[in-house]
Amino acid sequence: MVEYSVANQKARALHRFALLTACATFFLIFIGGLVTSTGSALAVPDWPLAFGKLIPAWEGGIRFEFGHRVAAGTVVILTLILMSWAWRAEPRLWVRKLIFTAFGLIVVQAILGGITVLLELPLAIAVTHAATAQALFCLMVSIAIFTNPAWQTTPHLDEAPARISLATLAAITTGFIYLQILIGALMRHMSAGLVIPDFPLSFGQLVPPFFNEYIAVNFAHRCGAIVVTAMIVWTVARVMRSHRDVAALRRPALGLFLLLVMQICLGALTIWSNRSVLPTTSHVAIGAAVLATSLALTLRAYKIFGLPERATLEMPSSARRVAGRRATA
Repeated sequence: MVEYSVANQKARALHRFALLTACATFFLIFIGGLVTSTGSALAVPDWPLAFGKLIPAWEGGIRFEFGHRVAAGTVVILTLILMSWAWRAEPRLWVRKLIFTAFGLIVVQAILGGITVLLELPLAIAVTHAATAQALFCLMVSIAIFTNPAWQTTPHLDEAPARISLATLAAITTGFIYLQILIGALMRHMSAGLVIPDFPLSFGQLVPPFFNEYIAVNFAHRCGAIVVTAMIVWTVARVMRSHRDVAALRRPALGLFLLLVMQICLGALTIWSNRSVLPTTSHVAIGAAVLATSLALTLRAYKIFGLPERATLEMPSSARRVAGRRATA
């Protein structure tokens, strides 16, 4: 009993540190958004040094760009500590491999950041840098979830037959959110955030009266927001209708809906304020939070319900017909 208590305390300590690392990664995304919002991406023109020094003069846009590097270095150190800690304390090999993957990804992210500076913001590399940052944050959030001792004791429940399981629906929603973030990153790095100057209309119309590549990317981001909103509302409604008594699903679902409302408001404020720094940067950060919350809901749904669709496919044809009628009733 004492040994179990000690092991549980060690597991909780590892989980708390993983949570700290995930929070630091979120802060890194915020600082990265701040660099873009303030136009400070090339305030320090060399890498890995800054003006040939370890620490440059702390002024102007250098504060944001060098602050981003300091935040990135902090996340690297935290991830390295987490990896070393997990190697000794985490018994599950797949969790250790996931943490090793996160460390490898942050190294790749640092290299991409350096290339972005040295090549003076090539569009493909800059967008890849943003995409990798979001993938890294998702990995960190997943590690924090998996290292939580409560994860292994989560009870399995049976889900009512449906055309699409909650886990699959949440996974698709997460995929759409990630794609929307990539379109947003492309729009930001193309400096196309204000090519459509009004909102919610586009040049006073539902569809822009003319297009070029910048307007097309901006309008695609707006259309993507509609799709993401619909998918999130569908997912949240599914949870509240069928699983509201399961706190592990209800809480992230409600959080996801709240973050969606915040994100829409921040998107509008970004345009109405002519891309003021605070709403623009917050829009980037809350987008990452929406993605992470949807991912958390997806992981919990898979953990609680497993893969019910596979079981449905293995039913006799008569049983599948009954299940289908119940699902559509």
